[in-house]
Amino acid sequence: MTSSSQAIMPLGQSISAAPSHKRAKALGGKLQQLDESLCTLESTFLPTRRQTKAAPPSAPVREGLNGPDPVLMQRQAGLVARLMDTYFRLEISGWDKLPQQPVLLIGGHSGGPLTMDAWTITYAWWRHFQGSRTLHATAHDVLMKTPGLGRYFRRNGVISPTCDSIQAAFAQGDDVILWPGGEKDAFRSWSKRDQVVLGDRTGFIRMAIRTNTPIVPVATVGGHDTLFVLSEGRWLAKLLNLKKHMRSEVAPITLSFPLGLAIHVTPLQHIPLPAKIRTAFLEPVYFDGNPELANDPAYVQRKYQEVEHRIQAGMDQLAKHRKFPVFG
Repeated sequence: MTSSSQAIMPLGQSISAAPSHKRAKALGGKLQQLDESLCTLESTFLPTRRQTKAAPPSAPVREGLNGPDPVLMQRQAGLVARLMDTYFRLEISGWDKLPQQPVLLIGGHSGGPLTMDAWTITYAWWRHFQGSRTLHATAHDVLMKTPGLGRYFRRNGVISPTCDSIQAAFAQGDDVILWPGGEKDAFRSWSKRDQVVLGDRTGFIRMAIRTNTPIVPVATVGGHDTLFVLSEGRWLAKLLNLKKHMRSEVAPITLSFPLGLAIHVTPLQHIPLPAKIRTAFLEPVYFDGNPELANDPAYVQRKYQEVEHRIQAGMDQLAKHRKFPVFG
């Protein structure tokens, strides 16, 4: 085989020896021959080139009022389904109780900052409706501002529990679930695990009256077995002034995995334990269509008690199905 230097030298010598007007012609011929040779080698030894299409532009991330993000929901579908169906053994009923119009779902939740009963409701809704009906969960500002976790919540369609955010969701035809008890409910002592705590917060009633939005009470039990709250620590919360710094009236003392006995003040300091979670959507509570009734304390209190009593009755029924005192 002729080496590459031997192949190049005759080309240079022939150009320099020829008259100038012939050199360009000779150079062009040699270059054409070289190009043809390279094409032959490429077609012989290299694989056929594939025509590639330009990748489509990625869809914008959907979160908050624009969520939940279908990309995220599909990616986590397998893992979440296994957690719901195997780890928490979720039982959920009452889908037929939901009115066709947008509703405000009101429930109690359990298990500290990582309320698995709330999380399972949100994902079960998405799995049931497959995007044809959107539910926005709500979360405390501490959770929404937690790095990583807050972004994850927003991509799941979680919104801030403010009147403006909730009414904006209603305006676009979406449903909203709210847990008025907040930290008082999520961190109630384990001995109160089957008691609803709405915290005497009636703002959600007044909002539902003004917007004439039905309320669907939601009963759930089992979430408080994912984290054992030994004490609500209200005295400690006052001592640490948590109401000012974290908008919390409790500083719970918990027994959890992996820290064991601890003061529970951050969202990511425990891994939820496996528990049997049972949830039911209950009969809706309707209003009289008069927004002025939101200014009637007696009417507001009566409707608040109606919602609270329905949730408690539902929890009592669900608790009867518990087979074991813990994780049952």
